[in-house]
Amino acid sequence: MSTPGTTLFSLPRKKRPQTRKRGAFLTAARQPSAIIGIAIIIGFILISLFAPLMTPHSSRAVTCGVFEPPSTQHWLGCDDGGVDVLTLVLEGGRVSMFVGFTAAAIALIIGTSVGILSGYFGGWVDTVLMRITDYFLVIPQIVLMIVIAAVWGPSLDHVIVVIGALMWTATARIVRSQVKSIRERVYVRRVEAIGGGHTRIILRHILPQLGPLLAASGVLAITVAIFNETALAFLGLSDPNAITWGTIMERAFSRAAISTGAWWAIVPAGIAVALLILGCYLLGRAIEDALNPRLKISHLALRTWAVRPLGSTVEIDRRSRAQRRIAAAQETPGSARPAEQDSASTPEPEPAAPSPGADPAQPAPPPGADPVQPDTNGDRA
Repeated sequence: MSTPGTTLFSLPRKKRPQTRKRGAFLTAARQPSAIIGIAIIIGFILISLFAPLMTPHSSRAVTCGVFEPPSTQHWLGCDDGGVDVLTLVLEGGRVSMFVGFTAAAIALIIGTSVGILSGYFGGWVDTVLMRITDYFLVIPQIVLMIVIAAVWGPSLDHVIVVIGALMWTATARIVRSQVKSIRERVYVRRVEAIGGGHTRIILRHILPQLGPLLAASGVLAITVAIFNETALAFLGLSDPNAITWGTIMERAFSRAAISTGAWWAIVPAGIAVALLILGCYLLGRAIEDALNPRLKISHLALRTWAVRPLGSTVEIDRRSRAQRRIAAAQETPGSARPAEQDSASTPEPEPAAPSPGADPAQPAPPPGADPVQPDTNGDRA
């Protein structure tokens, strides 16, 4: 029996309840989509780290013919310069992932700062910051990125800064709404009442509560950053000396790889971009579903492609159980409707047929009544 003042963590580890609620990360990590996403991301990270050891050839030297098809020596063929495509894809992944992760980190820092300041202080600070956010939201980001990158010049640093500086708006909106909710909680009010400063409240009591939300936003931001970097590089606005997945596709496209039938010069880089974006999307979506279970039933069903009804899973389970109980009660003989069914199925008695020789003017006696015997003696007297 626990004594007054006993908390969960003051108990021995063996006596702690085993049915504690798991956090968002552990809940998301048990989802199949999260497992697939983590496996894809870890695979690409390991490939990027050990790319120099895995590349069979040099990415700067000519090792095969122009647009040589895939073979045992060159698994993914060669590009227009006689360079092994597998080597280019492995080395290009390192740069693309660096650009994507760095730009997503910049966007996460700016968006978190703006969201916390706007949600915590409110008032004119909230109004000014949210109006600035609205202006960035209504501007097409890809178009603005192209303009800024064209003005600043083709450089890898410029691409990182442009993507990070224009991609923070969604994170700021989400963080602001969450901070407004945390700001009104009791423990924050108590810290404020006993003299806690704004910096202490934000760093010690609000920012830790935003961890899972920032993780989901960060993973999803990586997908957008990698896509934007690939788009800018494909348009020729990235560093021409850097090897990225976007520059690989841009060079293959501009040097007639498609018209000559050399699909191997452009398809592997595109598949790598799609796989990495898919892995980040699956992981980010799983974390979002763990944070907000209502999102699980507002998506298309994977098997039937039908729109699942939006609502609480508890409410849906309660309705289904009530329907099953009603169906079971209707199918059970002798309960519920039997009285109505018996009264409806019982046939009404038919009127008795008149006896032979009776007066047709006299009404027929009711069923069960004694027949009236005529007084023959008195009538004859």
